[in-house]
Amino acid sequence: MTQKIKTIYLYKFVGKFAEDKDKAKSMRQNILWPHVKTGRTLVLDFEKVEDATQSFIHALLSELIRETRGEALDLIYFKNCNETVKRMMEGKELEGLGKILG
Repeated sequence: MTQKIKTIYLYKFVGKFAEDKDKAKSMRQNILWPHVKTGRTLVLDFEKVEDATQSFIHALLSELIRETRGEALDLIYFKNCNETVKRMMEGKELEGLGKILG
């Protein structure tokens, strides 16, 4: 049986500038966690997102990484990340986000 991959288009939730930590937390709790808990693959598509704060990326991902001891990273892929967004993912707590698809 082929596993269905879910793509999350961040622009629909945050617009051009991903900065709202409350939105990131809500997405983590209501979208990312349910997929990770069931072992389903997610693609976080940053198309049209021009910038993101490190606090947004941290609120979106760090708890998942910490509580799964990094195993969540095996299920989450990143797509259409511009250079600015990539830089925000290079923080010390978020090391290992190597699966950036561009």
